[in-house]
Amino acid sequence: MKPETLALPNGYRVTRRTFVRIASAASAVALARIATEADLAFAQRVRPLTNVPADAILINANENPLGPCAQACSAMADLGVRGGRYEYGMTQELLKTFAEIEGLKPEYVRAYAGSSEPLHYMVLALTSPEKSLVMGDPAYEAPMQAASYSKARILKVPLTRNYAHDVKAMVAADPNAGVLYICNPNNPTGTTTTREDIEYALANKPKGSILMVDEAYIHFSDAKPVLDLVAADKEIVVLRTFSKIYGMAGLRCGFAIARPDLLAKLDPYGWNSMPVTAVVAAKTSLKSRELVPERKKINADIRNDVFSWLAANKYSFVPSETNCFMIDVKRPGKQFIQAMEAKKVYIGRVWPVWPTHVRITVGTKPEMEAFKKAFKESMEAPAVAAIAPHSSVETWRAERPYPSLS
Repeated sequence: MKPETLALPNGYRVTRRTFVRIASAASAVALARIATEADLAFAQRVRPLTNVPADAILINANENPLGPCAQACSAMADLGVRGGRYEYGMTQELLKTFAEIEGLKPEYVRAYAGSSEPLHYMVLALTSPEKSLVMGDPAYEAPMQAASYSKARILKVPLTRNYAHDVKAMVAADPNAGVLYICNPNNPTGTTTTREDIEYALANKPKGSILMVDEAYIHFSDAKPVLDLVAADKEIVVLRTFSKIYGMAGLRCGFAIARPDLLAKLDPYGWNSMPVTAVVAAKTSLKSRELVPERKKINADIRNDVFSWLAANKYSFVPSETNCFMIDVKRPGKQFIQAMEAKKVYIGRVWPVWPTHVRITVGTKPEMEAFKKAFKESMEAPAVAAIAPHSSVETWRAERPYPSLS
């Protein structure tokens, strides 16, 4: 007896059992908030967004102050008159363009309005009270937000002494892990994990788990991408975004890249049509061969100038390869954020494991000159309260669930 099928509005037919599973997943998503860098960037603010001065220096959300390239802006302007159409075909053209550049099959790539959605959905799909999330610490917090909704254990593994992911500790953290998450380069440290270590994690991860590698910042660094591991049909999901080096954070475009059967794990959570402006801007940006190396150099030159200044003034920071870095301000980081905000310089947030560190986004040269002035003045002011330095932790820590971001 064939299972009873239901016809959906889009023309697909599914079994009643599959339909119930999709409906259940959709209900879970309706209750789950998707955390993005924008949300997290302002979660620790004392004042609401509406009170940000017009002349404030915003180096807190890992945005690219250069914005979309000129060609992308022109393409979006020309497309404006077609903004009343969904233009699904344009998204397929974008996927084909990216796949051809990276040596992938188009069916191995899915487009989303940024990489936050597929990150969130994949964690929801692959973690549960029995299947944990394993990640570095400090690292990007969004996977923990998703795992809190799936009621999964969250195992946080301290970074190594050179601020890479400790892959041996990660694969050993839980034999029943559902997802091992590696952000490479890492947010917030801007440091990299070697290709060899990622391959080790992939080869030695718990059976049935998936390795998720977030390459949001890959273009700023010399880290080796791992898209070829996707092409080789490994159990890996790679995330890419146009928010960082391409300067499209507000436009929202990103990819989930994996084998089709792994991408199918995202099916129950739905998919919306892509913003046509983001699609055309992304496709145009991909076709510009000079864009990435030019912006990589601009970012590195400004970043290295700031590093030289920090070193000359004997400030402690984590050497980064991306558009963000961590500074130890030797006092409660949240208080320091407020001191900088009073000078109209908005810097990034604090991670619990490093309470005296703050994250800084690399802005334009004039923005970073304003940062230097405000930073030096704030560092020379007496600290409101002292805080003991965080001791080194060699074993993973577990949290259930992840605390509220509000």
